[in-house]
Amino acid sequence: MTAEGFLEGRRLQLARGVLLQCIMGGYPAARFYGSDDGDLALVADPGQIHPLPWSDEPRALAICDADELTGESSNLSTRGQLKKVIARYAARGLAPVVATELEFFVFAPNTDPTQPFRPPVGLDGRREDGLSAFSVSSNNGLRPFFSEVYKCMAALGLPRDTFMHEMGVSQFEINLLHGDPLLLADQTFLFKHLLKEVALKHGLTVVCMAKPLAHTPGSSMHIHQSLVEIATGKNVFSDEKGEPTAIFRHFIGGQQAGMADFTALFAPNVNSYQRLCHPYASPNNACWSHDNRSAGLRIPASSPVARRVENRLPGADANPYLAIAASLAAGLHGIEHELEPSEAIQGEFTVPDNLSLPCTLHAALERLKRSQLARELFGQEFIEGYIASKTMELTSFFDEITPWERRVLAAQA
Repeated sequence: MTAEGFLEGRRLQLARGVLLQCIMGGYPAARFYGSDDGDLALVADPGQIHPLPWSDEPRALAICDADELTGESSNLSTRGQLKKVIARYAARGLAPVVATELEFFVFAPNTDPTQPFRPPVGLDGRREDGLSAFSVSSNNGLRPFFSEVYKCMAALGLPRDTFMHEMGVSQFEINLLHGDPLLLADQTFLFKHLLKEVALKHGLTVVCMAKPLAHTPGSSMHIHQSLVEIATGKNVFSDEKGEPTAIFRHFIGGQQAGMADFTALFAPNVNSYQRLCHPYASPNNACWSHDNRSAGLRIPASSPVARRVENRLPGADANPYLAIAASLAAGLHGIEHELEPSEAIQGEFTVPDNLSLPCTLHAALERLKRSQLARELFGQEFIEGYIASKTMELTSFFDEITPWERRVLAAQA
């Protein structure tokens, strides 16, 4: 939209079906988004209008809510779903506080998708070989890229906590500062957009796939969650003596109750399960533990005031609005129904059957189809539309024969 049109308050409208557009560009049947495929109104959030610092010409990005023309939030909007979950907490006098940890890879351009990704050539003229995890100089070869990333983050008002090289080849992680869940979802979305745009300027490719390289750790989007009283700002996961509260236990119980049903929301793509089924600190279970990275739900070592629950299931490919909404909705379900968690696990452990999770997109979608809890928390329209869109993507994947099948199976009698 032109700046003049935006400043005049001209309404921007969008077909409802676009919210269910699959990643290849197609749409499920019209019945999933209203047979008429009528319009939605895109309503800009006044606090999320950003001039784009990487653009050579003046441009701005406005994060919008997708609202029905009657004024209410569209059931198909993931940002709207997150706002509804936050409102449900507010009705109980509680406010969730979250933080996201986003991992990503920086690669050289990949013009042939049949070939593996490769690290870029750094300032030293060499490609990283994977020996730079947590090194203080690990991103120096990409210093011009990261310098512009930092400047653009500052221009967009994106505060960063820590930035580090992760375990994978040319893999990095950013920890965003904790805060309001909607703000953190917006910031996570903006950061991923920023990364890709700045990378293009530097002749690089940023990839937020869950598992872009074989035999290499995947990329996660861990979600740290706590709850505070709106009136006092007190963390309700800890009591006056610094001990865990019943709300803390019930929140974990709710997370466990919803994790398998919501796996398709946390791990939305075929590739997501490459990360989960070849786990390297990427747990595919609903166990919980004190400071054990093998558990899907980890309680990091912290002071009582900072007691929180880390959901380690979502990948970097997850929709931040939907992943945060699903995680918080599950926790609230546990609080409302006073669900008790399983016993905490420590050390090496075997995952009980009742705490195992789907390990393929097909299995996750089948679990979501059967989930009454998902329909109760997100509404039938959203869940059925989401399943329809993701089923199209899965079908498209099965329409192709992979190099592994040709290499290994063609010689079989």
